[in-house]
Amino acid sequence: METKIRNRFILGGLVLLFMVYNIFLYTKPISASPVQYLSDNALKGETLWQENNCIACHQFYGLGGYLGPDLTNIISNPKKGADYAKAFFNSGIKSMPKFNFSEKEKKLLASFLKEVDQTGFYPNRDVEFENSGWVTIKYK
Repeated sequence: METKIRNRFILGGLVLLFMVYNIFLYTKPISASPVQYLSDNALKGETLWQENNCIACHQFYGLGGYLGPDLTNIISNPKKGADYAKAFFNSGIKSMPKFNFSEKEKKLLASFLKEVDQTGFYPNRDVEFENSGWVTIKYK
């Protein structure tokens, strides 16, 4: 009889400990990394990007279509930049369709591409490989 009481006491203690642990774990605020929001102009540029289905041909970080170039870092590329990107928005060269964006819309798209550019590098070749298999990446 004494063993049953002791086992119930241990089981009750474990259940109580489990409940306290879950309350502590699931009621504390989440401390996530700060969210990076786009500016109003970049959001409008993103809307233009989506409405014109640019992702069907272009990529960010290698994800998207494969007909056009990856545009992750086109703005910070020293041989290209915002003016280069704006020149191609309406050009319709090769397989890129000819769009009729206004100057304001071109600025909005360039603003969106600029803020995407600030999120990181692609392809990022500045990495360190450790023997454990862990990869340390340099971010912008």
